[in-house]
Amino acid sequence: MTQRHYTNKCMIPSELQTLFWDVDVDTFVPEQYTEYTIFRVLELGDKAAVEWLRRTFPETQIRSLLSTEHRLSRKSANFWALVYGIPSSEVAALNSSRQVE
Repeated sequence: MTQRHYTNKCMIPSELQTLFWDVDVDTFVPEQYTEYTIFRVLELGDKAAVEWLRRTFPETQIRSLLSTEHRLSRKSANFWALVYGIPSSEVAALNSSRQVE
């Protein structure tokens, strides 16, 4: 297992900070912005990012986001629906009139 490297008191591992380019990662607290954090990792993250996400947030929060977040791309939404065994009819991004490819 790889060691996670944090900068200063940052709560985002250094190798994942590029996912959060639009926030000050030195003051960002992922648990205070649950939906934003989970969305970013599900949409843009790699295997290491998803592993961190699963250690940081309970599965119930991740599953809940899939049922409410319309901004996920169809590709990501389909993938995560399969991973979590959620019917596509219950995935917000797959049932939205505005879908991102």
